[in-house]
Amino acid sequence: MRTLPPPRTPGSYRIELVCLGNICRSPTAHVVLESRLADAGLDDRVEVTSSGTGGWHVGNPMDDRAAATLDAAGYDPTRHRARQYDDTRPGAYDVVLVMDASNLADVGGRADRVGLFRDLDPVDPGAEVPDPYYGGADGFEEVLAMVERTSDAIVAALQPLLADPQDRA
Repeated sequence: MRTLPPPRTPGSYRIELVCLGNICRSPTAHVVLESRLADAGLDDRVEVTSSGTGGWHVGNPMDDRAAATLDAAGYDPTRHRARQYDDTRPGAYDVVLVMDASNLADVGGRADRVGLFRDLDPVDPGAEVPDPYYGGADGFEEVLAMVERTSDAIVAALQPLLADPQDRA
């Protein structure tokens, strides 16, 4: 997946971001992507959710280090509460983007509407977002840099998919 699939419903788009516990990578991507969508004026047409394949952290806020990294970069991490991925609802999303190959296997593998988040990374397309959980602060900063540039690419890919057909005429 080097581009996003078309919307299931014209004019709107639903993105699910998935990692292991939904406390580091996918919530970081969730917060950043929502911010980038708001900056682009697409936040009223794109719904972003995030979840983890495991249920250990359901209901908890994001990891303190991930939240601190986001906060230091000017983002608001306070609204996040971890959820578990519902594998009975993949058709509810226009695309499911996961953080690594293990997450990809956990959601049933690559498909037309399922791929890696970094499939759209302009620097290293198709790479994984490494899990910073067992490392130091530099790992969270590295993840944020990957997420920011990939989020920019996702927003750019969404713009033509959500353009009013009359604007394209």
